[in-house]
Amino acid sequence: MTIELTHARMRLVLHALRQEGSGGALLLLHGLGERAPESLPAGLAGWRGPVYALDFTGHGRSTVPQGGGYTAELLMGDADAALAHLGQATVLGRGLGAYVALLLAGARPDRVRGAILCDGPGLAGGGPRPGSPHVALPPAGVVPPDPFALLELARDVRPPDYATSFVRQANQLSRLAQPICVCAVERPDWLRAVAEEPGVERARLPEALVLYGGELLTDC
Repeated sequence: MTIELTHARMRLVLHALRQEGSGGALLLLHGLGERAPESLPAGLAGWRGPVYALDFTGHGRSTVPQGGGYTAELLMGDADAALAHLGQATVLGRGLGAYVALLLAGARPDRVRGAILCDGPGLAGGGPRPGSPHVALPPAGVVPPDPFALLELARDVRPPDYATSFVRQANQLSRLAQPICVCAVERPDWLRAVAEEPGVERARLPEALVLYGGELLTDC
């Protein structure tokens, strides 16, 4: 089942991978150039509640805009639209989706019931400082994933102090003792700074799921 949402005139597709369960919802955010999974990943079978997955703008079945203009904050708006539909959710992000999950945890601490940050495409971004001002143009014939998204989001600037400001916002305003959990092995500068912040948990994915409402699967 899919649900159509709208953000800044963009049509977003939210996939309902499992609609029933005894716990809160889990929202999956994919990595750069990826799309939402078509079925529930095996490693998430221990989650007790419903599971949803979002196609970001320019990815999967969501709208591909004209001329690019992608930022991580734009994708945070996509995720916020999904969160508004769900009410509350634990957010699990891969790669670029992990960075978006962090931003969302700080911006919506009352709705994000834990953010799990995992490895995946686009995790590093463009580093802590702006690079060359040269504008690269992708080839014609746009199909998802949008080549503009691949170019622009791969160079997205991520200063560590900007990332940690969202951690501190989440820590201060969330009702959870540990609102952010880092599962990623790769640690670019921004994520290394996040992992070193007080109150941030570091764990493997199965333990992170248990922390926010799942069951520990012994075969994971």
